[in-house]
Amino acid sequence: HMILAELFSVRVGPLQSRISESFEDGAPIYKLYGQSDAEEDLYGIESETAENKQLRTRDEVAQLETGDLTYNLISGTAVIVGEQHAGYIYTQNIAILTPLKKIDKKFFVYLLNEDSTIRRQLLTGLQGSKVLKHTVGQIRSLELPKLPARERQEIIGELYYKQLKLQSLRVRRAKKETGLRFAQLERARK
Repeated sequence: HMILAELFSVRVGPLQSRISESFEDGAPIYKLYGQSDAEEDLYGIESETAENKQLRTRDEVAQLETGDLTYNLISGTAVIVGEQHAGYIYTQNIAILTPLKKIDKKFFVYLLNEDSTIRRQLLTGLQGSKVLKHTVGQIRSLELPKLPARERQEIIGELYYKQLKLQSLRVRRAKKETGLRFAQLERARK
């Protein structure tokens, strides 16, 4: 069995508590990469509830780049960073997986998020007393299933992303329709 560390180098962001906030006017302001940003990148549609926390600091920070394959150690979700989130900073809850070999990142997002054998390995290794969290060691040592050829990875990854976008658009439309129906009921009541 191949393990994830044979295909990716894995690094994690710095502790947020170690980044000292600056109150100087000239200090750069960064946006923190949050859960709604990750969902935008995964589902391909803008979040209706963006919560962008900002941080002003002169410290050196870890910044995301377009195309970074990230794994959120708390939510257990893999995502590829979109252009709109390049330059956002990430902290200790985000691991960046950098491919060491030619593999399709979208396929790996699909594999990490949906493969039942990987999900099982991740669930058995959750650690923490207050917040359940995956560890970098656990991610590195994930046993991977046999991987399809690169062309097949690309097809699967592309279909996965298209399906997620379609699903999220349907959910959004259903919410709007529900809102309209409730408004009609409200008017009918008066």
